Amino acid sequence: MKRILILGGGTAGTLVANKLYQELDPDEWKITVVDRDDQHFYQPGFLFIPFGIYKGKQDVTRSRRRYIPSGVELILSEIQIIEPDKNQVRIKKDNRTLPYDFLIITTGSHTAPEETPGLTEHEWRKSIYDFYTVDGAVALSRKLRTWQGGRLVLNITEMPIKCPVAPLEFMFLADWYFHEHKMRDKVELVMVTPLDGAFTKPRASSILGNILEEKNIKLVTQFDTGEVDPDKKKLISYDEREVEFDLLVTIPTIMGSEVIERSGMGDELNFVPTEKYTLKAKEFDNVFVLGDATDLPSSKAGSVAHFEGEVFIENFLRYIDGLDLLPTFDGHANCYIESGFGKGFLIDFNYDVEPLPGKYPLPGIGPFSLLQESRMNHWGKMIFRWMYWNILLKGKPMLVTAEMSMAGKWL
Repeated sequence: MKRILILGGGTAGTLVANKLYQELDPDEWKITVVDRDDQHFYQPGFLFIPFGIYKGKQDVTRSRRRYIPSGVELILSEIQIIEPDKNQVRIKKDNRTLPYDFLIITTGSHTAPEETPGLTEHEWRKSIYDFYTVDGAVALSRKLRTWQGGRLVLNITEMPIKCPVAPLEFMFLADWYFHEHKMRDKVELVMVTPLDGAFTKPRASSILGNILEEKNIKLVTQFDTGEVDPDKKKLISYDEREVEFDLLVTIPTIMGSEVIERSGMGDELNFVPTEKYTLKAKEFDNVFVLGDATDLPSSKAGSVAHFEGEVFIENFLRYIDGLDLLPTFDGHANCYIESGFGKGFLIDFNYDVEPLPGKYPLPGIGPFSLLQESRMNHWGKMIFRWMYWNILLKGKPMLVTAEMSMAGKWL
């Protein structure tokens, strides 16, 4: 019997486990998933917690076991080290060694606020908060309920980050939230980013930057954060520029799993070097990498993990039959962008094509509009939570294609 070992039971790991179980003969293949705990988070929901749209942790958390097929082994344990030269992984539970024929790394990424001097000192969770963790999002929601106003600064410490549109969404929703609480005139909103614009793609960056301006949200660009002075409440860049704040919402440095570092398999941020179009680890022929764990120039977003999973399955089935891998992953990503007041945007892009206007997913019909604000886009975002738990994670077919289509887009 051949063994497939999946490290990580997040979006990519769970989706792939389901799809592999559907495709492979259980008498010939054993599939094992390893993760440290039984909590699966719907991470897009973290954004909604600070503003009371979701009430707390209970709205974004479910048991991993509910989404792993009964015929797939789930081991809850810390991973000690990957030993690719021996085709095995050592885990903490019972000091076990798990051999594999194929390894799929879906260990994700995490925030590392300790990488920025001053960020986690005595003002952490007092005047400095994050929302990329569930605990941070809950703490920030408590703060906003009693905050009397002032200068709220959102800072992207460095790229890459999970879901590059989430900082923009936070600012748009903050504008809405303070309007709803009749205190927008008491709040100055400032977004500070290392990018040269509001977003990574030029056309979308221009449109989204205009929306920031219309909402009276100041944008500070090309700001590479070197440290935070918690006493003077200042962000300080490497070139000694300063931005003052009363309330700081930080998107800290994002790093890959520490087990990647311990195993000597990653780059300086612990992301695994991965072939751009095949998702195979560059240095190992029986190791594949999906989701946030890769060093690919695609977005670290749930949609990317979904599309990677779809194209990976077909390619992997070819590979185990002795055929060459095909360059089938095109960097496809799409993201709903909450813009506040019950409206939103939608963008769809890949490695080579930036977001374009049009209709999605049905050409000319939609019902969603690309690069245009609409109420339908907002509802698409809200409905997606149900689709995530009931369709995507379980590996069921979805209307959208894994490879980006130009149909319905306007050049």
